[in-house]
Parts: sequence; C-alpha cells; structure tokens
Amino acid sequence: MIKKGRFITFEGGEGVGKSTQVKILADKLSAAGIDVILTREPGGSLGAEEIRDLLVKGSTDKFSPMTEALLHNAARAEHLTKTVKPAINVGKWVLSDRYADSTIAYQGHGQGVDMKTLLSIHSFATGNFWPDLTIILDGNELERAAAREDEKFDKEDRYERMGKSFHDKLRESFLKIANNNPERCKVVSAAGTVEDVAKRIWKIVDVK
Repeated sequence: MIKKGRFITFEGGEGVGKSTQVKILADKLSAAGIDVILTREPGGSLGAEEIRDLLVKGSTDKFSPMTEALLHNAARAEHLTKTVKPAINVGKWVLSDRYADSTIAYQGHGQGVDMKTLLSIHSFATGNFWPDLTIILDGNELERAAAREDEKFDKEDRYERMGKSFHDKLRESFLKIANNNPERCKVVSAAGTVEDVAKRIWKIVDVK
C-alpha cells in the first residue's frame, strides 16, 4: 500500500523569500530520499496558470475584492484537482508557494472580504482541504521585492503595488492566522541570510 504524501505550504508577505526557501527545502527533502514536487498559487496547473495571469498583472483596482477571492479559489480548485491531490495520493510531498492562507490574508484582512464568507468559499472549492504544515515567513521585505521585479519586462507585481498600509495589514494577518492555527502553522523569521532561514525551516519539517 502506498503511503500518502504530505502537503506543505509557504506563506508570507511580498519579498520575504518564499520561492527561494521552497526550492532549498525541496533539495533537502530529495537528498533525504523523498519524492518532491514544487508548485505555486495562484497557478500550479494549466488552467490555474491562466487565471494567475489575470490576478498578478495589470491595474491594482481592476477587480473587486470578492471577484479576486473567487478567482483565487477557482484557480485553487484546478490546482488541487490536477496537481496537488494526484501527487499526494501516490506518496509524493508537495511544496507550494502560497495557498488558501494568502487569500484569507490578502482578500480578507487586506481587502475586507468577510472572513466567514471566505472560509465558506474555500470549503466549497476545495472540500475544506488544508495543508499538513504551513510555514509562515515573517519579515518586511517589500522594497527588496520591488527592486527584484524592476528587472522583469512583464511584471507580476500587481499586489506589490497596493501600498505600504496594505502590506502592513498582510504581515499582521499572517501572524494572526498562525496564532489561530498553532498546530498547522509555524512562523519562521525571514531575518538573516538565506542559509539562516533554511536552517530554521529544516528544524520544523518532520521527515520521519
């Protein structure tokens, strides 16, 4: 009988280093003999990547907050069906750069969509599917993210352009999410070198 895999998500504000840390953890898990796939949200499957383009590019005010929440959940339903669940069911570990906590933080705390409504939409779209472990990187690195994105021609910077007050809310909201879900969510400081952060994360992940 195939042992079910695990679903680990990385969360946090813009520029805290999630993408880098996801890749480092994947390499360490692979070295430990674990079959790992990397993915992201919004995105992670063909249809979800098309929805991603709508969400991460263009004018900051082109959608209402509720429309954004629905689009994120539509992409998430595709992502789970096409990528995450099939991999977990054959024993793979899935590492995702963002998942539902980002929708709660961005569209809920950040943009004011009612929290009960968001959770209801999540339950409908995913069957109330949550990760085994969520690593929340805590830091305030928006300026670094903006500098990095300046090098791109077709920028995925729509959320980064939503202003400092919005991003201050995000940081607070991720910490609140972690406080409300202590068994699933672990907060890791994004301060220090990439290696420093990677060591903190590795101490949390149970490979047994």
